[in-house]
Amino acid sequence: MVFCVNYTFQNCLKDFNLEFCNMLCLQAHTYQDLPMFFLLLGVLTFFLLFFEILIRKFSISGFVLRKVLHFSLGVILFFIPVCFTTNFYPVLLGLIFLVVNGAGIHFGLFRIFHGKSRNTVQGKKEPTSYGPVVLPIAFVILALFFWESHAWIMRTAILVAGIGDSLAALVGGSLGKVHIESLTKGRKTVEGSLTMFATSFLLLVACFFVFKDVFNEGLAAASWFQLVALALLLALIATAVEALVSYGLDNFFIPLAVSYVLYIINMDDNGLLLRLLVGGVFALLLALFSLKVKFLNNSGATATFLLGTTIFGVGGLQWTIPLLTFYFLSSVLSKLGRKRKAKFDLVFEKGSQRDAGQVYANGGIAWLVMIVYSLTNDPAYFFAYLGTLAAVQSDTWATEIGTMWPNPKARLITTMKPVPVGTSGGVSFPGTLGAFAGALVICASAILMQVEWVIDFGIMNSFLLIGLSGLFASLVDSFFGATIQAQYYDPVREKVTERTQSYRSDGSVVKNKLIKGYHYVNNDVVNTLCALSGCALAFFFSQSI
Repeated sequence: MVFCVNYTFQNCLKDFNLEFCNMLCLQAHTYQDLPMFFLLLGVLTFFLLFFEILIRKFSISGFVLRKVLHFSLGVILFFIPVCFTTNFYPVLLGLIFLVVNGAGIHFGLFRIFHGKSRNTVQGKKEPTSYGPVVLPIAFVILALFFWESHAWIMRTAILVAGIGDSLAALVGGSLGKVHIESLTKGRKTVEGSLTMFATSFLLLVACFFVFKDVFNEGLAAASWFQLVALALLLALIATAVEALVSYGLDNFFIPLAVSYVLYIINMDDNGLLLRLLVGGVFALLLALFSLKVKFLNNSGATATFLLGTTIFGVGGLQWTIPLLTFYFLSSVLSKLGRKRKAKFDLVFEKGSQRDAGQVYANGGIAWLVMIVYSLTNDPAYFFAYLGTLAAVQSDTWATEIGTMWPNPKARLITTMKPVPVGTSGGVSFPGTLGAFAGALVICASAILMQVEWVIDFGIMNSFLLIGLSGLFASLVDSFFGATIQAQYYDPVREKVTERTQSYRSDGSVVKNKLIKGYHYVNNDVVNTLCALSGCALAFFFSQSI
């Protein structure tokens, strides 16, 4: 007994001494980094104030100077791990400029954040860019997660975001002639996107060459051909993100997207690199095919490429087939009975050609579930994934079948009073049956793929779980559609619609009046809530049964 007590006490003392030594070492490193912290703080502050003086005194374009500053930050942040021994002061720097830049944008302290750009039309102010705020956030996140063992991933991602995005904006703003339609609210050009792609590719290849000696199993065994192919795929991903995202938010999503892909590949030794390359090619072909047959517009095809690359590449066929089942069946169904559904075109907010918002609403939650699974390998997330797809398929099938059915009758889900077919929140018997059938088809696709987790859970249990999750989620969609979704009165055609504006016969625009719900709750928001509810139900009950 005495021996055990003494042994435990000695171990505790040893652990205490070790922790104390580690603390002293950390403090020593922190003091060692202090001069570099003040040096960088001074340099960055000087650049910010100097560029502000150039704008105020010499009327130099704030847009150009902002991109030059962004370019410089990308280079500086790339070398930061060389200058510091710990991530304490780099994170502190990021937080300081997050506050400074945020205050500058909110209170209008710095004109560099509001300078005119290529987006300024007829003297109108350029929309606020949140890039100066979100870039420090992205850097802080990456520094916290990757500093110790994967600093090269952080450095590569920041370099691509800093240099590639700034050059794309400068080239697109000065030389861009070919505008890409139906992509995003910002003006994106072919010339700018090509610059983003070429710059990102060259930077990635250079980083792979410099950092090859610190690769883990997933990349260490890769040939140079595979690394070049990976650089092409990542450059395409970065370009797609830059093209889709407006208001400077690409400064957040580009480094996170690049670092995520590099991390999961670098930590895997089971052929993920090859699967991701094949998945990226397949996703690109699917996006181009969808554009050709007009399932998607430019933004929808771009979003589908990003979503498909992750799910096809990381998940393999077991995750791909349910997604393709939803995508193709729902897309084909939306094209059928077009003449019968034509009378509802002025009621629904969007048509059958999906955009990025609809892709995010229908597949965004499934996308996030796939990402979480890739980091945890928890099979419970596969049921959440099926529940998400069942939910959006149920909602789509309920709408399509309900509007195509001969002489359909619908009732508002909250009051059960008769309403015109196509009304937000309206439910019908054919639509409800279609919703349940759609969810069962999603489950059947996973069973046909002989997914081990589904087979172990039980075929009948899986059908009930996914079928009821999808059906209930579609009713949740109808409930939100009847209560909080924005509905407007169209004075031109004298009817209720989901559209915010209408057009007179002479082409003039008429703003529709909000009569129910909230402006910011459109059909995409309601569809996202539907997907989230199906995901939560399937995940929760798969753990409980």
